[in-house]
Amino acid sequence: AVHERVKKLKAAGVITGTAALLDGPSIGRPLLVFVHVATHSWGHSEALDGLSELPALEELHSVTGDTSMILKVRLANPAALESLLRQINAFESVISTHTFVTLSTYLERPVQAGVSEQWADPPLPKE
Repeated sequence: AVHERVKKLKAAGVITGTAALLDGPSIGRPLLVFVHVATHSWGHSEALDGLSELPALEELHSVTGDTSMILKVRLANPAALESLLRQINAFESVISTHTFVTLSTYLERPVQAGVSEQWADPPLPKE
């Protein structure tokens, strides 16, 4: 029954793939870093397509705010981070980067279907 349900969810596009989640430190990449990238143009562009070729890159997001993109990367050590930042800053459209090195991860989970719809709107703080 479960196999049939999964098959239907895949056919409907709800399940887009399956993945093995690897532990970064176990595969020699204990350093988790979020890199904010400011660019000349907002969001993803052809000029930045090469970012997806970087092996350390796990996620690439176009965002609002004071930066254009946020990258999630896993690396072996600070020297690898320095090398990665050098590669990112070599892109012509990159203005600057700001890095946020993760000290601890307390929660990391995928999207959970049907969970957030059940949450009530949180009360606004009193002034």
